[in-house]
Amino acid sequence: MSDEPQPQPQQPNRGWASGAPEAAGKAKKPKRPKRTGWRRLIPTWRIVLSTVVIGLLLVVGGFFLGYHLVQIPAANALATKQSNVYLYADGTVLARDGEVNRESVGLARISKDAQHAVLAAEDRDFYTESAIDPMAMVRAGWNTATGKGKQSGSTITQQYVKNYYLAQEQTVTRKVKEFFISIKLDREKSKDEILEGYLNTSFFGRGAYGIQSAAQAYFGVDAKDLTAAQGAYLASLLNAPSQYDVVAHPENRPAAEARWNYVMNGMVDKGWLSASDRAAAKFPKPKQSTISTNMSGQRGYVVNIVRKYLIENGIVDEEELGRGGYRITTTLQKDKQDAFVEAVDDKLMSQLDKKERKVDTYVRAGGASVDPKTGKVVAMYNGIDYVKQYTPNATRRDFQVGSTFKPFVFTSAVENHSETQSGRTINPNTRYDGTSERPVQGWAGGRYAPENEDQRDYGHVTVREATDKSINAVYAQMAVDVGSDKVMQTAIDLGLSKNTPELTPSPSIALGVATASPLDMAEAYATLANHGRHSTYTLVEKVMKDGKQEVELPERREHQAVSREAADTTTSVLRSVVQNGTASAAQAVGRPAAAKTGTAEEDTAAWFAGYTPDLATVVAVMGQDPKTAAHKSLYGAMGLARINGGGAPAEIWSQYTRNALEGEPVADFDLQLQAGADVTAPPSSDASDEPGDGDESGSSDPDASSTGDEDGSGSDTPGDSGSSTPPGDSGGTESDPPSTGGGTPGSGGPSTEPGPTGGGDSGGDDSSNGGTDPGGGDTDGAGGGDTDTGFPGIPVTPRRQ
Repeated sequence: MSDEPQPQPQQPNRGWASGAPEAAGKAKKPKRPKRTGWRRLIPTWRIVLSTVVIGLLLVVGGFFLGYHLVQIPAANALATKQSNVYLYADGTVLARDGEVNRESVGLARISKDAQHAVLAAEDRDFYTESAIDPMAMVRAGWNTATGKGKQSGSTITQQYVKNYYLAQEQTVTRKVKEFFISIKLDREKSKDEILEGYLNTSFFGRGAYGIQSAAQAYFGVDAKDLTAAQGAYLASLLNAPSQYDVVAHPENRPAAEARWNYVMNGMVDKGWLSASDRAAAKFPKPKQSTISTNMSGQRGYVVNIVRKYLIENGIVDEEELGRGGYRITTTLQKDKQDAFVEAVDDKLMSQLDKKERKVDTYVRAGGASVDPKTGKVVAMYNGIDYVKQYTPNATRRDFQVGSTFKPFVFTSAVENHSETQSGRTINPNTRYDGTSERPVQGWAGGRYAPENEDQRDYGHVTVREATDKSINAVYAQMAVDVGSDKVMQTAIDLGLSKNTPELTPSPSIALGVATASPLDMAEAYATLANHGRHSTYTLVEKVMKDGKQEVELPERREHQAVSREAADTTTSVLRSVVQNGTASAAQAVGRPAAAKTGTAEEDTAAWFAGYTPDLATVVAVMGQDPKTAAHKSLYGAMGLARINGGGAPAEIWSQYTRNALEGEPVADFDLQLQAGADVTAPPSSDASDEPGDGDESGSSDPDASSTGDEDGSGSDTPGDSGSSTPPGDSGGTESDPPSTGGGTPGSGGPSTEPGPTGGGDSGGDDSSNGGTDPGGGDTDGAGGGDTDTGFPGIPVTPRRQ
């Protein structure tokens, strides 16, 4: 055996898979060398691809997650706040209320030029692009850098989302929400809806939110009337509202004009404006800045009165009205409203000296004017300034109306075919005993003997004379003859509220103890002017919500409140008061007029109520302590002994009515009178107030003085009602002012007269000279001593009225 080792068999390589013998002659793959230096910083293509894929998955996933998680929220509080806009009947702005000066309008109420101007300024491709336009940001930056004007990087949709749904803070969260909401909104709303929303929520400076408020604030027009030049100016303001207001910042006019030119040129580029129109356009001049929400002057009064009217008549819910967005067209006519204010200033306020006369600080004025044919309130006067005197004097019900109530007594007499205690029909020629403190006959409540002004005795006078001179004794008796409950109902039928304070059935009702408002009285007198047909007064012509939805108004109803005969016969009597009685100042209007004066107890208020065929107006001058609000007498106001209904109130009425109807054709009354009322009885001869009063012509009842009612028998004053009326006369049409049987004009002491005190009778009328007494002059200002009436509810101490 050989000692050399024998060769051993080869074992298989454990490092290779079983059954996979290594290929003969194949070389082993060399390892990739490790990257060194800067090469280590470059990612491999595998890493790049993986990153891109993962990134895309995250973006897509994040987009879908964000799209589903971010919902369109409710509008923010600021975006939904609007002012309510109050307009005159002709559409001009009267006032705005609310914290935010915004009035939303539909796109159809925004001029196309204004729409195109905003698009040219903010988003020229709005109608063709998506809600999100990344290129817009690049374009905006480029335009700014090259001096073509500053342009927003957001689309109009994004800006609308920011204005309407989100807050204004610059945060990533807000931007993300804006992104997703814009995409959703673009899918849910049309481009027109989004543009409309944007135009109504954008801020234009001067406190104006929305293009309608901006159009009013800068140019005094509605958005539908904006020109291309005006629209371009407003569009320019969107970038820098305060800086581009060339009135507030004239030094910035060059920048504002540059921006305006950019917008105008953009409109030409897009084909929205012709080159010729562009060349002719000039930079518009905005009006001076005003505070459109200011409640000063008459505006605050009107806003509150109209708000109350809307709520009480169920037209708009109080809560809804508080949210704003209502465009309320009133019935007030601007020229008449201005004329009313001017008349009060000229005839009353300018005559006061509050530094020298304390009583002048008490003077207040109120009034209302109604179109008799429609019942529309065309003008009101409520006070010198809402921010100084808050109480609206046109609608307050706390001053006695005095003798302006007396015509309602006579109307009721004719309406109810009433008779005197002796069975005579009451008409303008019926004679009554006008003796001061004559006890009223036929009243079951007890003794009631009202005093005439200055305790004058007028003897036996016709109703027409008694109205001319406003004789308390006559009208208290007439109220009982008619029935004080019927008188009260007639006053309500004519237009007074059944809730009028102190409107109660008693003889004192005739002397005007009720405390109706000037507006109430104007409504009632308008019914007389309209031949007894009553239209419930209205203050509102039209109401729109959010510029789109018209709110339904109550149906206007008119009915025959009293017979035409009753209303027209009263008008005939009141025409005599203008021609021969205490309302003679109304002759200055230069038109046929009917009127009555009145004074409250202790001269705390003086009234003038009158009408032409076209206009019924009531004016009241009131006395009120500015600190305690207590009613105050007006003795000495304006430097006069007293303020009478025939003085300042009548002068205000005359100037206002003359100016309000200027240019209108003069209309005459077309009257259908009570039988016998077209013939005037001869003047009485036994009036005992003073000699020389024009009664010398005699009386148709020579024995009247010996057969009065003072004996308590309950018989009426002797004398035939209508004794001079031709038999069978059934009335007729009056075209000329009737003459009166009350003596010569101005005689017989036309003045106010006292009634019992203690919250009872006022009444009375006054002279037309604003403080002097042509019928005997003022006395000591007191009304006389105490008189025991013996009947509850009727005051006992007569005072001057």
